[in-house]
Amino acid sequence: MTTAREIMTRGAECIGAEETVLLAAQKMTDMGVGALPICGTDNRLKGMLTDRDIVVKVLGAGKDPASTQAGELAQGEAVTIGADDDAAEIMRTMTEHKVRRLPVIDGHDLVGMVAQADVARALPDPQVGDLLQALSSD
Repeated sequence: MTTAREIMTRGAECIGAEETVLLAAQKMTDMGVGALPICGTDNRLKGMLTDRDIVVKVLGAGKDPASTQAGELAQGEAVTIGADDDAAEIMRTMTEHKVRRLPVIDGHDLVGMVAQADVARALPDPQVGDLLQALSSD
């Protein structure tokens, strides 16, 4: 079966926990992405930052994105997938945690990102519907 390494988007970058949300937004714009992993000074994942987080938790809350640190928005443990995990495991993890994007880890190193669309392309049609339904229902 297809592995995360085969379907991931390579070249994923972190935003440092001590870097500003404004810098994160600029990085998202430059990369054309809607989410960035948050990495600590130890280069380990601390969480994910989405464009929605920036709008709701920073702008909507009246905070200054130029002085708010990305790490302030990291919640709980980052949900990740191993580079050699197969598409079924990716689907199970996305469904269980209700996430549409997963950082791909090889050891402790961030090597890419897998999005819902990447998994959908790798799965047989009936499983694609199951994934979409699981992630769309709340």
